Amino acid sequence: MTNVPTFAILLGGVLEIDDRVRALVDGARVIAADGGIAHARALGVRPEVWVGDFDSASSGMMEEFAATPRLSFAAEKNFTDGELAIEQAIERGARRLVLVGAFGGERTDHALSHLLQAISLAERRLDVVLTSGIEEAVPLLPGSLKLDFPAGSLFSVIAFTALTGLSLSGVKYKLDAADIAFGASRTISNVAEGPMTASLVSGRALVVARPHDFSGA
Repeated sequence: MTNVPTFAILLGGVLEIDDRVRALVDGARVIAADGGIAHARALGVRPEVWVGDFDSASSGMMEEFAATPRLSFAAEKNFTDGELAIEQAIERGARRLVLVGAFGGERTDHALSHLLQAISLAERRLDVVLTSGIEEAVPLLPGSLKLDFPAGSLFSVIAFTALTGLSLSGVKYKLDAADIAFGASRTISNVAEGPMTASLVSGRALVVARPHDFSGA
């Protein structure tokens, strides 16, 4: 566990708990966003605050977590519950954010918002990782990024802009200072050979991995 002040933000997407998820949240302070508090039970954690308008929280959740401090907001607001929870973590000193349940769920718009927010947070010099247990994602901005995925696991680089100077090493399909057009599929379905490095000269992207998917090996 890193000594960097770390907060796990419980979001409303899919979560399958494995050793990687447990390692990511181990020792982290926890904030729940509305219905994301359902993951607290599965993870065996108690959030220090529960944020949202609570329109996604069942009566059972409200009863089970009645003792958890709540920060309530009106349903008509300018921010999602997830973003409000993230900002609470930052106000409390977070420098590293683990967005738990950031993929899937009933709302594609919310899941996409989490991916975009992760890039925006990285631009604010926060260390961010998103996980569902099935998938993980890490923002890739200009500079170099070292990642540790299981050897043989699938990953993709999802470009949110045109990319210049993208290099990938420690992977099946290596790249050396490649330029990737926005919307191009060239960086979909690569394979990690173990610890890998991704570097970028300019642009914004996410490295999205499937740590338990070895279908590309």
